[in-house]
Amino acid sequence: MSVKKAETLGELKKQFSSLPDVRTEMRTNLIKKLQNREPLFPGIIGYNDSVIPSVVNAILCGHNIVFLGERGQGKSRLIRSIADLLDDEIPAIENCPIHDDPFKPICTECKKKLKELGDDLPVTYIPKEIRLVEKLATSDVSTADLIGEVDPIKIARGKTLDDDEAIHFGLVPRANRGIFAINELPDLAEKIQVAFFNIMEENDFQIKGFPVRLPLDILIVATANPEDYTNRGRIITPLKDRFDVQIRTHYPIEKKDEIKIMNQEVRKPNLNGYDSDVPDFIKEIIAETTFQARSSSEINQNSGVSCRVSIRSFEAIMGNALKRCLDLGEKEIVPRISDIESTYPAITGKLEMEYDILDTNGSEIIENLVKHAVKAVFDGYFNVDELSTLVESFQNGMSAEISQLQPSENYMDGLKIIPGMENAVAKIADISSPPLVASAIEFILEGLHLSNKLNREIKGSGLIYK
Repeated sequence: MSVKKAETLGELKKQFSSLPDVRTEMRTNLIKKLQNREPLFPGIIGYNDSVIPSVVNAILCGHNIVFLGERGQGKSRLIRSIADLLDDEIPAIENCPIHDDPFKPICTECKKKLKELGDDLPVTYIPKEIRLVEKLATSDVSTADLIGEVDPIKIARGKTLDDDEAIHFGLVPRANRGIFAINELPDLAEKIQVAFFNIMEENDFQIKGFPVRLPLDILIVATANPEDYTNRGRIITPLKDRFDVQIRTHYPIEKKDEIKIMNQEVRKPNLNGYDSDVPDFIKEIIAETTFQARSSSEINQNSGVSCRVSIRSFEAIMGNALKRCLDLGEKEIVPRISDIESTYPAITGKLEMEYDILDTNGSEIIENLVKHAVKAVFDGYFNVDELSTLVESFQNGMSAEISQLQPSENYMDGLKIIPGMENAVAKIADISSPPLVASAIEFILEGLHLSNKLNREIKGSGLIYK
């Protein structure tokens, strides 16, 4: 039986003697999850042994947090996962822009209401969805945006400049009793950073030269690129000092985690009448290409290589495979090696080249990354010596032609015509499925080419291995 929601302070007093602050609320909910062995941050992959223990400790301690990491490391997603530790809803004074606690209001207007109405003070409920206030820091963010501004209409009605009733509150006060998250913190102008750290430590701020003191109940979480979050970067030291803990994020350490993120985040359109089956080796090649980029001396590693490289590459290769299905009338979407070139536009805009190679063709760099990725994945599946029968058939004059628009059924003949091909394909694909066979054959041929066992020639829109 559900308890009727209190509509006034008097009714609320019958249910609670007081309400917890946001840090206590989150700590309590986290402890319950830990005691019940519930998943803490669903959808956060690869951080179980590194980042998450630090986050748990920070929340248990009630610390303000700054996440340091390059782009595409899930920092924003992690912040939203932390917000799930808030209660589903909390009581607040009705029509208060800063969601004042009915038991202990902090703004002048709500204090007056409490004094006038007492237990008849109206109560409303604030859902967790609006208790996380996010802001992207940019150079044009103003004090008015974050802190607030004097409302001229209220001044005209007789309010004074140093009265908080004359203020139109900004985002930070409106996050009272919740979480305020600011992304790319060092991009804030220095004068805004100063105003920000006053709120974090002294609970006061200045508007038009007048100090206003509000003991805001806020957990502050920020993100920053490590390169900018230094004394040589764009962050002022007193602001750094006011963050209780800094937690370093990172890219997936293992390729399997990159693939899990890719599978989780990829946008999957509803394709009525079409099935899709992506071979594991294709997923591994996409993930390995990203890993190769993260270790390449030709890529600016300070900017990072986002997980979005893998995600958007996966979407691009699926899109090209779908286009083939539409062109050929096939119903099963299975990407092939010949589709990989379609990922280049998705990758190019997400990589920043080193200054000394800016004149180099970006497509050539990406093509080399892909070649290394295909070779690495191929070596994980096959020992070239076990494909000696297949290689000998090509040495004796055999050749094979492939292309993006070649029907999958055409590849089935290769299982019988090319000695050793059927056994090789059977190791990595279902030989009864033409689209899977086509994908496997292309992978094997390209792997042997990159192992210097086969030659490859370009013929029109296709390739010939011989």
